[in-house]
Amino acid sequence: MKALKEWATVVKALENGNQTVLLRKGGILETDSGFKVESIRFALFPTYEHQDNTSLKSQYYQYLAEAREDKPKDGVNRIASIAEVLEECDVVSMEKIEKLSSFHIWSDSYIVERMNWLPEKPMKAIFLKVHKIPATELVVLPEYHGCKSWIELNVNAE
Repeated sequence: MKALKEWATVVKALENGNQTVLLRKGGILETDSGFKVESIRFALFPTYEHQDNTSLKSQYYQYLAEAREDKPKDGVNRIASIAEVLEECDVVSMEKIEKLSSFHIWSDSYIVERMNWLPEKPMKAIFLKVHKIPATELVVLPEYHGCKSWIELNVNAE
């Protein structure tokens, strides 16, 4: 099954309904192509790198603390939700990005930073419906590492 790597803080917000859109340009390893939706239904794979309070609206700081507290032991990750793409579109102006503010937990400064990174690439807005599932722990395989958005989960790995 395909999985999208996303900050654990954002995964928590998606699961709780406080976020319904992802804004993506792609990982460092995807700079040539930019972000592409590879599956309309996928698991959310929480990541714990690069997230901090300065990237979040202040009312969601507790999500970061909870994500850090709930982090599985090293070498393991926990999948607890499946996302379904409802709509996707390219967003090229800050004016349009600002209109999406109530649909996500990121701070304005973080969004500006993301828009300015590779400015020739559009920001992809992906509107999601997220379903919670019984949590499943998976071994984190070497191929899951790296700055890439999509991974193929090996549900048979022990």
